[in-house]
Amino acid sequence: MRLWSLHPTLLDRAALVAGWREGLLAQAVLAGRTKGYLNHPQLQRFRTTADPVRAVVTYLAGLRSEAAARGYRFDVTRLDTVPDDELRLTVTAGQLAYELDHLRSKVRLRAPDWEPRLTAPRPHPLFTVVDGPIEAWERP
Repeated sequence: MRLWSLHPTLLDRAALVAGWREGLLAQAVLAGRTKGYLNHPQLQRFRTTADPVRAVVTYLAGLRSEAAARGYRFDVTRLDTVPDDELRLTVTAGQLAYELDHLRSKVRLRAPDWEPRLTAPRPHPLFTVVDGPIEAWERP
């Protein structure tokens, strides 16, 4: 499961589509509808909120907005609730840099024309950047 902290505009088609699919899986896990991935480390940041399901839905809404801008159809009826546009989580600068490098390595193989867009890390609208190394939940 990879729930990118990067801004959805940085994600190539494969990362955006996979992020949507894996975000929906995260929503099911956090809502208690599945027994798999219960202890996945990337879910920790959503579990720290007052409403983890709304937090992941807010994350998914950011992906859906970018998908719509590209002409993709991500089904909003699959979201369990409405996003919270005021919600903000933090992500470290080290995590964003790590994810940008990780995405670059994937894009070089599957969509090399996309790589020039990956010049600087920007966070998903849900996240506010704070100083710090790679997040403790990341498994590099």
